[in-house]
Amino acid sequence: MPKRALITGITGQDGSYLADFLLEKGYEVSGLVRRSSTLNFERISHIQDRVTILSGDLLDQNSLLSALGEVEPDEIYNLAAQSFVPASWSQPVLTGEATGLGVMRMLEAVRRMRPGARFYQASSSEMFGKVRETPQTETTPFYPRSPYGVAKVYGHWITVNYRESYDLFATSGILFNHESPRRGLEFVTRKVSYTVAQIKLGLANELRLGNLEARRDWGYALDYVHAMWLMLQQDEPGDYVIGTGVQYSVQDLVQLAFDSVDLDWRDHVVQDEKFFRPAEVETLVADPSKAKETLGWEPEVDFAGLVRMMVEADLELLGSRAGNPNPR
Repeated sequence: MPKRALITGITGQDGSYLADFLLEKGYEVSGLVRRSSTLNFERISHIQDRVTILSGDLLDQNSLLSALGEVEPDEIYNLAAQSFVPASWSQPVLTGEATGLGVMRMLEAVRRMRPGARFYQASSSEMFGKVRETPQTETTPFYPRSPYGVAKVYGHWITVNYRESYDLFATSGILFNHESPRRGLEFVTRKVSYTVAQIKLGLANELRLGNLEARRDWGYALDYVHAMWLMLQQDEPGDYVIGTGVQYSVQDLVQLAFDSVDLDWRDHVVQDEKFFRPAEVETLVADPSKAKETLGWEPEVDFAGLVRMMVEADLELLGSRAGNPNPR
């Protein structure tokens, strides 16, 4: 009998890649989505006939109980959240409810309905914030610098608490930045790749960004969902830092993206103060030694390859919209 998996946030970047991955492994996949006036299934349109979609919300405990009762999953991947860091300043209460307390509601539903299931919580490198040590490991103290980071810390520790209090197989992946052509346009990597493609095609002339000096550990989302799955296949639950161990600045990202289309980034990039964060996270870089040693996990796509992949995908996307499938 195939394993059953429930994914919250299945319509997001990670959720869609995870659904692809689990279907390839023969799982029965269900996804929880919020009922809203505009449902966006674009990222899972190619597999929509192969997954079961349920209506539910991390703000509504009963909907989570119902979903677990209906699906009876063997594995639960909690990827849903208000996940855009800048929006967490304008919507701090919603961020706390969904990204923080939502985890507790899901864990409580698991405890009551599926205590034998394996639970994955999407923790974040944003929990490290104003970093206490470099690189960051599973034992590095947290110092979040945004309402999003604070909410993720709550979600992380309540997962540890339920694991230790109720003997649940509950694990957290502390994932560093991971990107792909499916990334939302509001995130800096996709904003860069999409705008570079626009500029190359003559559809735009400038790219407005905030802090070019911020440094991040960027990887490929599909590599990272593989790590999520590996965490739930272990004999014992635990927490794992997932990253490449290499960091680049936003300027490095920009330069690679423009270089890939033979343009000089300095001719097009404008720094705009409105894109600076109230409290900046200047540097993040992972030490993924535990994941390598315990899970046997290593990233397969490097940063340059990731940036090139994203720019090429956006060139193809914009070219096809213009009726030209081969813009270069």
